Amino acid sequence: MSYDSRDYYRPSGFGGFSFFPPVIKNLLIINAVVFFLQLITERIAIEGGIVTIEHYITRYFALIPFLDGKVFIDSYRYLEAAFFPWQIITYQFLHGDFSHIFFNMFMLWMFGMELENTWGSKKFLVFYLVCGIGGALLQLILSGNQVPTIGASGSVFGVMVAFAMFFPNRYIFLYFLVPVKAKYLIAFLVLIEFMSVGNMSIVAHLVHLGGALTGLSLVLLDKKYHLNVDGYWRNLKDWYDSWRNSGGSSDNFRKPKKSMWAKPTVEEAEYFDINDKQSRSDESYSQQEIDKILDKISESGYQNLTEREKRILFEASKKE
Repeated sequence: MSYDSRDYYRPSGFGGFSFFPPVIKNLLIINAVVFFLQLITERIAIEGGIVTIEHYITRYFALIPFLDGKVFIDSYRYLEAAFFPWQIITYQFLHGDFSHIFFNMFMLWMFGMELENTWGSKKFLVFYLVCGIGGALLQLILSGNQVPTIGASGSVFGVMVAFAMFFPNRYIFLYFLVPVKAKYLIAFLVLIEFMSVGNMSIVAHLVHLGGALTGLSLVLLDKKYHLNVDGYWRNLKDWYDSWRNSGGSSDNFRKPKKSMWAKPTVEEAEYFDINDKQSRSDESYSQQEIDKILDKISESGYQNLTEREKRILFEASKKE
C-alpha cells in the first residue's frame, strides 16, 4: 500500500531518519531492537534444550490469557505462565516473525506520521498505547484461546481508523496501482476483522477490533472535548511536587491547574478538524517565512517546530 500525498505538503528532500516525527521514529527503533533480541534469544536453549530464553520473554511480556496458567508454545509444549498488568503494554512490542513486524511498522509509518504531525508527539503516543491496551482488554475478556498474544496490530488498527476519520478522502494505492479512498479501504479492513472473529487462526482478530474501536472512541471524544495531554502531565507533576513538599501528606495537595479534558479553542478546533476541512485562519505568511521553516526542518527536524510554524505548513499544504 501507499497513499497519495498530493494534498499534503512535504518539504523537498527526505532529510534522513530525523525526518520522522520523534514518536514514530522511536517506536520503529524500539520494535526493531526488541525483535532482534527475540531472534537472538530464540536460539539460546535452557532447561536441557526444552525451551529457550525467548520463551521466557513470551512468558513475562506477551499478553497471557486469564486461564489456568498454561500457555502453549507449540502443539506439544507449554509454559506455566500468568497474566501481569504490564503485559497490556509490553505485548505491543513483541512480534512473531519478520513479515509480522514489517507490515505493522510499515502501516504505522504510512498512517501515523500525519497524525503525529497534526496532534503532536505526546498526544499521538498516548493514543497509540491506549489503542493497544483496548485491543488487549477485548482479547482478554472475549477470547478463549490458550495462547499468548503479541504484536502492535491493535495499536496500528487504532491509528488506521484515526487516519480514515481525519483524512477520509485521501487516496491509498493498493499495490501502488489501485486508488481507494481511506474511509472505504480501512472500513473494509475492519469489517474483515469483524467477520473473522471466531475463526481458527493464529491472528488475534479481537485485538485488531479492540484497537479499532478504541481509536474510534478516542477520536470522537477528542473531537468533542479535546484531550489536553500536556495539561494532564502538568497535573501529575503538580501532584508529585505537592506530595514531596508536604512530606508525603495528602492534606496539602495543590488543586490541579489544568484539566485533562478541555474544550478546544476556535483556533484548535479549526486546525484539528476531524473532517480535514480547509482552515479558516486569516493569519498571513510569506514564502520567505515558509522557506525559513523548511530550513529549520532540515537542520533540526519537524518535531522542533513551534505550533505556529506547524500551522503555517498545514495551511500551505492546503493551498498547494
